[in-house]
Amino acid sequence: MKGQTYIILALVFAVIVAIFAVINVDPVEVNYLFGTGEAPLILVILVSVLMGGIITAAVGVVRLLKLQKEIRVLNQEKKELEEKIGSADQQKETDDEKPLTASQLGQNSSE
Repeated sequence: MKGQTYIILALVFAVIVAIFAVINVDPVEVNYLFGTGEAPLILVILVSVLMGGIITAAVGVVRLLKLQKEIRVLNQEKKELEEKIGSADQQKETDDEKPLTASQLGQNSSE
């Protein structure tokens, strides 16, 4: 349901931007870093929205990659801890199965 909400909101936003862009078709002067030029306002609006979407997506991808790396590290730590716990449990089971020696019996009775 959450994904559908995002898609619907994105479509509504796209329709609003498209209507706004179509209404504004007059040529405007655009100042670039290296000069100026004229372009239809519709292109300026659409390119601006597209660049904003690309920048937002790039930030999202970087965040996603960081979170995936963190998940990998945590899963590795979890696996190592499970192995340590498993080996400790196996050691305890083998210790419990061994018969007690006379010296161990003497130590246990003095406690």
